[in-house]
Amino acid sequence: MTAVFWEIDNTPRDYAWGEIDGVAHVCGTAETGLREAELWLGAHPAAPSRILGDAPWQTLDQWEQATGIRLPFLLKILCAAEPLSLQAHPSTAQAQEGFARENEIGIPVDAPNRNYRDPNSKPEMIVALNDGFEALCGFRPIAEVQADLDALALAVGEEHASALQTWSSLLADADGIRHAFLWLLSGDERIAPLVAAATEAGAADDRFAVLRPIAQAHPGDPGILGALMLQHLTLRAGEALWLPAGNIHAYLRGSGVELMGPSDNVLRGGLTPKHIDTAELGRVLDAREGGDPHLVPAPAGDGIRVFRSGGADDEPGFVLYECTAGGEIDLTGAAIALCTEGGFTLSSDAESIDMPRGRAALVAHAANVRVEGEGRLFVAAGA
Repeated sequence: MTAVFWEIDNTPRDYAWGEIDGVAHVCGTAETGLREAELWLGAHPAAPSRILGDAPWQTLDQWEQATGIRLPFLLKILCAAEPLSLQAHPSTAQAQEGFARENEIGIPVDAPNRNYRDPNSKPEMIVALNDGFEALCGFRPIAEVQADLDALALAVGEEHASALQTWSSLLADADGIRHAFLWLLSGDERIAPLVAAATEAGAADDRFAVLRPIAQAHPGDPGILGALMLQHLTLRAGEALWLPAGNIHAYLRGSGVELMGPSDNVLRGGLTPKHIDTAELGRVLDAREGGDPHLVPAPAGDGIRVFRSGGADDEPGFVLYECTAGGEIDLTGAAIALCTEGGFTLSSDAESIDMPRGRAALVAHAANVRVEGEGRLFVAAGA
């Protein structure tokens, strides 16, 4: 049997919404002055993690191919200084169908108008690393949205009455949330003037304060109006959200540890200059109102708690252990560990690996792992 523990690392992704030195701030590593939005820890071929030391493989995708073991997840550090795009992700069945369809019609996998870059789903959870992590997540109750539209009508004046009436009437229809949200992306000539008016109202009226940072980062984008339809959540450090297939969401600011299906499939719905396929978004969108997206952990021993995915039976299952002190984790398959505070040692049988702040490691196969130390250590594993 191969070694249990292998140190891994990767190069941070420099997406435009990322925080300057964001990953360095989480990991306690040297600052570069560059934008660091995400650090991927997994085997996704778009950015597989590097394996350090005297390993027979250079990257985790090579390790997967050689061993036949597949990580059913992708672990990330996410650091947002500005709002991300409004987005939803497909289910497994939708991803497989969409990936095959786009292959058949010959859209290159790296084309900007490609919706499905792999045949996998991307349910996800995120655990906030700092107080004040903000997100838009899932649709608000229709009655609350209607009340805000009534207030917005008073703030923006009669010249926008027609657009607001259309928006309001669509909400009242059967499947009204879906129809109303997609109408905002339709290019109707009345939407751009309403976006400008709502932006001005948001600057002056605290009832629409959520629009301020969004409008500053994405001026004129119809997703500014879409934000009024979504739940606005602020997390404390250690609180988490669960975002299943079809959930519409956007992280607004803050740092978190994100665990998701091993996919890069994104259907965008605004707050981006990138490709938006309104029809395809409409097919995957979960347009139900309300619901609490908070993910509550369960205790898994002294100093350890576990966040469990809530996906359907045909979706990838995964768990995220958060350790603040020592204990034991009985892993039934390969896992990835990441230390964001303090320092730990992981051991199994005669092997061990030190985990200072900022270090990540692959646990290459099933093992009973003893955890010693204090701080904050995350361990991602299959369910």
